[in-house]
Amino acid sequence: MEKSKKSGKSAKTKTGKLKAKILSSYYGRPIKDMKLICVTGTTGKVEVANFVHEILKATGQPVAILASEDQIKLGALHKFLSTAWKAGANYVVVTAPAQSLEKDVFFGLPVHVAALTNYVPASLDDAKPAEFAASEGILFDMEPDYVVLNRDDANYTDFADFAGKDATLTYGSDRFSNIQIIRSKLYKQGTEAELAIGNSNFTVASFLTGEPIVSYMACATAIADALHITPEKIAEGIANYDPEGITAPEI
Repeated sequence: MEKSKKSGKSAKTKTGKLKAKILSSYYGRPIKDMKLICVTGTTGKVEVANFVHEILKATGQPVAILASEDQIKLGALHKFLSTAWKAGANYVVVTAPAQSLEKDVFFGLPVHVAALTNYVPASLDDAKPAEFAASEGILFDMEPDYVVLNRDDANYTDFADFAGKDATLTYGSDRFSNIQIIRSKLYKQGTEAELAIGNSNFTVASFLTGEPIVSYMACATAIADALHITPEKIAEGIANYDPEGITAPEI
């Protein structure tokens, strides 16, 4: 029985990869002219993706976004990449749910930045940390140029081996984080945090509320730092994100 299950899974994997190759070829492999930023994790994917989208817009970069907490399907992803390329995007920011990764939706795509927000199981039936890390590992095994990890995550040690070809950046309140959360303030209508990159401290603020937003802003900052974006543009982009005015995909 175990052998049969493995054979079935292997067949599905081959089918998913074949479909990915066919769709990429059909659309002319538009990703070759763009840089792909993937945001994964159990929560916060949409917020981080939209922060990064706004940060890149603040720098004047043509950028497209496909952000959802739900599974992103293979056909929708490749159609989005084609549309983004035709619109002249230099960057595409996409959320990468574990379910999509397991179905090889991202197979064959060159990943410039892969970022992990966190692992927060909602119930006892959810995947264990090691199981979740295995699903997320599908993305991080694609040899992204840069990897961004949450050092504050309770299960950080399960993901600490993920590494980027050029660099691996971490964020969190831990003093060893590349982007350190120095302090934060929560307001009724917003969130503010002081962050440090090396010896440089600066403040980011969002109209989104809640303690998790601090971590999401730090994650977006780490991604932006990997893209060599200045703190001024990072703060500007984060402040510009208006969730009520965003629909996905946006180009």
